[in-house]
Amino acid sequence: MNRPMNHHLRSQLSILQKYFDSIPNPISFLDTIIHYNEAFNSKEFIKIIHAYCQREKGKSHLTPIVFWTNLYTHTPLPNCLKISMSPLFPLILLHITVAAAQLRPGHYSKTCPGAELVVRDVMEKALIREPRSLASVMRFQFHDCFVNGCDASMLLDDTTTMLGEKLSLSNINSLRSYEVVDEAKEALEKVCPGVVSCADIIIMASRDAVALTGGPNWEVKLGRLDSLTASQEASDNIMPSPRANASLLIDLFGKFNLSVKDLVALSGSHSIGQGRCFSIMFRLYNQSGTGRPDPALEPKFREKLNKLCPLNVDQNVTGDLDATPFVFDNQYFKDLVAGRGFLNSDQTLFAFPQTRKFVKQFSINQSEFFEAFVEGMIKMGDLQWEQPGEIRRNCRVANIRSVNTF
Repeated sequence: MNRPMNHHLRSQLSILQKYFDSIPNPISFLDTIIHYNEAFNSKEFIKIIHAYCQREKGKSHLTPIVFWTNLYTHTPLPNCLKISMSPLFPLILLHITVAAAQLRPGHYSKTCPGAELVVRDVMEKALIREPRSLASVMRFQFHDCFVNGCDASMLLDDTTTMLGEKLSLSNINSLRSYEVVDEAKEALEKVCPGVVSCADIIIMASRDAVALTGGPNWEVKLGRLDSLTASQEASDNIMPSPRANASLLIDLFGKFNLSVKDLVALSGSHSIGQGRCFSIMFRLYNQSGTGRPDPALEPKFREKLNKLCPLNVDQNVTGDLDATPFVFDNQYFKDLVAGRGFLNSDQTLFAFPQTRKFVKQFSINQSEFFEAFVEGMIKMGDLQWEQPGEIRRNCRVANIRSVNTF
């Protein structure tokens, strides 16, 4: 057991250590177990786990680990998890995973067969109550999945030991309607407590937001777990600025194995919703430090934006992202061709040759846009990172509140 461990193994086990260290009263966690995926985990890690546990009738779930000798009593396993218990006392394991979840359609068909209908019902009510909320919820998937994978980290509130993603530069005063996800989670907990993850709710709700506003409907893959932490810094470092040009966006999406076509199609999420004056003031009055407006802006559209966002305006005032802000269609791309893109990061897609061809295609053929958008959303929904996870009871708070960032 004292042989050197590779970096991946040390990382996995050090994560476990943090959870054990955070438990104030381990006895309360006796009924929990650790879920894992043998095909994904380090073989070395599996050997260590199997050395100190028993399998339960061939199932893939481990029973609580029992230490058979006093060799590790009150002794830290090097670079791993700290043991502080008597021999034969069950080591209490949290309901976490150290492997990427296996995603598939119909994941809840047996454990919560009505899950997708519950979420769709909540989204339909949100559409009636506040139509703009669907655009906000639809963009949750992008803001969640690009920061450490699709794990609902963006839903976590700040704690005394963690700065979450809600106040990151790209999210503060921009993302809203978190209460819609709360409502969906509350409804699901009533019928299937502890089964459906907040991360999967984001995926389902994003799909429903598109479908309910006139866009395509598609089958989503489910089975994600919720993160136990979030990172404002990670969000700030990853999420693009509204000033970003197409070259920067192509590079960013490429890091996630998303193509130029995916980038342009997913930018079509701006077919619905609104943006803030804060995001376009530089375009109107000081593009690239010139003291002049962006020359790509169509003159009449620029005049309209000048009236909406004068220099002395409250920069949280909002304007429509395209000419049909409550209908998911290809009007967004028609507007870009005409020089009427609201954000710089939108209009830039028509300025660069690599992206312009797709803007033109989608402006002419809405069906082609819908098909590409669905493909991009599915690919983005597959983004996962190796990290522990759980099924949160409350999407705003990790089940283990005392866990620090790591």
